[in-house]
Amino acid sequence: MKTSLILFSAIISLSFASLTNCAPPAADDPGDQLIDTVVNLVSDKDKDFQAIGLQQVREEVKGAAATKRFVELLPKLSPDARAGLIDALGVRGDNTARVAVVELLNSPEEQVRAAALRALGFLGETGDVPLMAQSLTAGGEAEKTAAKRSLEQIRAEGVDQKIVGELKAAKDPRRQTALIEIVQLRKATAALPVLLDLALSDKADIRAAAMQALGQLARAEDIPKLVEGLLKTESGAQRDSAEKSIMLVCARIKDANERADPLLAVWERLGDEQKIIVLPTLGRIGGPKALKVLEEAFAGDNALRRDAGVRALCNWPDASVAGKLLEIAQTSNNSNYRSWSLRALTRVAVLRDSRSDAERLELLKKAMTLTAGNEERNYVLERAKAIRTMDSVRFVLSYMDKPELSQRACATVVELAHYRELRDPNKAEFDKALDKVIGICKDPTLVDYAKRYQRGETVELRTKTAQ
Repeated sequence: MKTSLILFSAIISLSFASLTNCAPPAADDPGDQLIDTVVNLVSDKDKDFQAIGLQQVREEVKGAAATKRFVELLPKLSPDARAGLIDALGVRGDNTARVAVVELLNSPEEQVRAAALRALGFLGETGDVPLMAQSLTAGGEAEKTAAKRSLEQIRAEGVDQKIVGELKAAKDPRRQTALIEIVQLRKATAALPVLLDLALSDKADIRAAAMQALGQLARAEDIPKLVEGLLKTESGAQRDSAEKSIMLVCARIKDANERADPLLAVWERLGDEQKIIVLPTLGRIGGPKALKVLEEAFAGDNALRRDAGVRALCNWPDASVAGKLLEIAQTSNNSNYRSWSLRALTRVAVLRDSRSDAERLELLKKAMTLTAGNEERNYVLERAKAIRTMDSVRFVLSYMDKPELSQRACATVVELAHYRELRDPNKAEFDKALDKVIGICKDPTLVDYAKRYQRGETVELRTKTAQ
């Protein structure tokens, strides 16, 4: 049946092409016979025939005259078929259908309303933004999803400003949060003044959403306002997110040695307690100027500031502080400092820089010797996948026989096997390693990957390799 439908669809397409090429009608008028054929297909109760007709609506039968006929067909269809035709009219992109689509936002059927919202992503005008914004928090989940997607993609002139206006006027926190995410995805810099105000909101969710958006849209000159937002954020996941937003803004400064400058300029004006809060953010940015401030902090007598200084060092974006982290992990009398610094050392050890692969692996091995628990050991094995050498494979294999570590070791071996340039020149050794994976791994997907790699195939990993 499926093959017959494919052949029928091909015949229909050829027939349409023949009618279009030989007919005298104007370029925007494909002719009544052709349009009638599509209308009949879309009206058919068989979903497969409907699908063929909708394909013609989307891609083949052009012109405003045809669009009008398709719009006239909408009220004659079942709700599901009507939703399908609305979607097709949206992709078709002919604004002749827009008025009818907007009217269908008042349809009693949710699937029709959702389809109309999706279509407005292609057909909508600036004046439709308020209706779409309203649907972000009204109706069912399908409508909310459709409204969000369409507000992200609509490209009419002045839409960014209109969305910003809706964000200013919004009172519902859910709508505010959704609109903040939309302006972030649209990279709407027109929203900057509003986002900077919302970063100081008393509502934690609004403040967090605004700070996240500012991480993508703010400029170095906006750092003072972002710091105000950070200072209003309680410790935990939301403060971590706010720190990362400031880091992202500073990371866009081309000269790495100057990236901390905007934050350091604010730092000088802060009180002691505020400086403690901001210290970990300085660590995320890195650079020699930030390092000097951190070293002063964890060498001082203030315990809270010293804690913040060590945390800041553990946030460092590169391996330039690996020696300091190793020293703390080996010698500190504070168990928290040892734990934090060891985790950070494991993270930065494998980062690609001027060090050789052998040097990166040697530092990772040192981290392994300092680990005290299986969680830390498994993290070391997980990070080893970023060092694409046979020495790294051998290092991981040495932990394959330990039940508490074997599954993470299996995953890392399989992820290293993904790289043909590493696997192929070492096939015999890799095949033995993959045999061990096949024998003990409990994840059937990884076992399948291992077998396929042994056959010389390449597959797309389901997880990202650490960088």
